[in-house]
Amino acid sequence: MIFSLLGKRVEARALGAPSLPSAAADFRGKGGIAKLSIFLVALLITPITAQAQHPSAGSGQAFDGAKAYEYAREFAAIGPRWPTGPGHVKAEDFLRSHFQRNHDQLEQDAFTADTPIGSVPMCNFIVRFSGTKPGAIVLATHYETNYPLRNINFVGANDGASTTGLLMAIADRLRAEAAVSPGKKLSGYSVWLVFFDGEEAIRQWSASDSTYGSRHLAAKWGRDGTLGQIKAFLLADMIGDKDLDIQRDTNSTAWLVSLVAEAAKKFGYQRYFFQQEMDVQDDHLAFVERGVPSIDIIDLDYGPNNSYHHTAQDTMDKISAHSLTIDGDVFLETIRLIDQRN
Repeated sequence: MIFSLLGKRVEARALGAPSLPSAAADFRGKGGIAKLSIFLVALLITPITAQAQHPSAGSGQAFDGAKAYEYAREFAAIGPRWPTGPGHVKAEDFLRSHFQRNHDQLEQDAFTADTPIGSVPMCNFIVRFSGTKPGAIVLATHYETNYPLRNINFVGANDGASTTGLLMAIADRLRAEAAVSPGKKLSGYSVWLVFFDGEEAIRQWSASDSTYGSRHLAAKWGRDGTLGQIKAFLLADMIGDKDLDIQRDTNSTAWLVSLVAEAAKKFGYQRYFFQQEMDVQDDHLAFVERGVPSIDIIDLDYGPNNSYHHTAQDTMDKISAHSLTIDGDVFLETIRLIDQRN
C-alpha cells in the first residue's frame, strides 16, 4: 500500500510484515526530524519462540518488568517535570532519595543551561556500579518533561517515566549481582546509569535548544578524559509503549545495533526490534560525535498515527510491564555480549 503524508510517499510492507506508522514520513521524533524508510526484511516474520531464554546476569531470572512499571508509575505520579517547575524539583528528590537510600554510588551533576528563556538550572544523575574490568558501559535515559507542554498536564509516562523506571529496575539487578560477587563488583565492565535532564526543547527543537544534559555531560567527560573509559553508550527512550516497535536509528554504531539484535533474537523478541529505520536526533548524538560507540533504542510510533506522543494522552495505561520486560532482558543481555566482545 502506498500513502502520502506531509508531501512524502511511504510504502507499507506486505501482508505479514509489521505495520508502518501512518506518521511515517517527516515527523518530530525526539524533536528532531525522523526520516523513516522501510527496512528490508522478509515478508513473513519468524515465529516467536514459545519459551524465551533469560539473561544470565544477576539472579538468572527474567527481568522484573513489573517492578520497572511500578517505578515508572510512581515517577509519573509526580506529574509534569518541566525544568523550573515544582514537579522537576520533586523528580530530582525522587531520584536522589531512591539511590541514596540504596547506598549506591550517586553523582549529582548540576549545571546551568543557556536556553531561550534564559539560564535554567538542571541536574543529571549518574549511578555507578563498579566492575572487575577497566572501562564502563553507560545506560541512559532522560527524566524531565516537555517545557512547552507545561500547561496540559503532560506527565510523560512513556516519554521519560517508563525508561526512568526501566533503569531503576536494572539498578536493582546490578545491585543484587554486585552484592554476591567477589569484592562487591560486577563481573565485567562497570555499568553507569545516567538520568539526563533537559533532553526536550525549551522552545523549539534545534541543535542548541535540546539535549542540554547530554551535551553538557559529553563535553565534561571529554575534557576530563572520562569518555575514553566508555566501551558503549546505550540510550533508552520511549520504549514502555504497549505496542512496542523499536526502530533502527541510522546514527547508531553498527556493531552495537548488531549486538542488540543478537540479544533480542536470543529471547525470540525479533518482531519488536529494527523492522524500520530512522535518522533520530536524541541524547546519544553528543556521544556519537565524540567517537563513543552509541545506540539509541527508541520507539517513535506511539499510539494511532503517533497520536500519543507529546500529548496529555501519554499516560500509564499506554505502557506495559511486558514491554519493559522485553527492554530489560535485551539491555542486560547486551551488557553481557559487550563484556564478551572486548
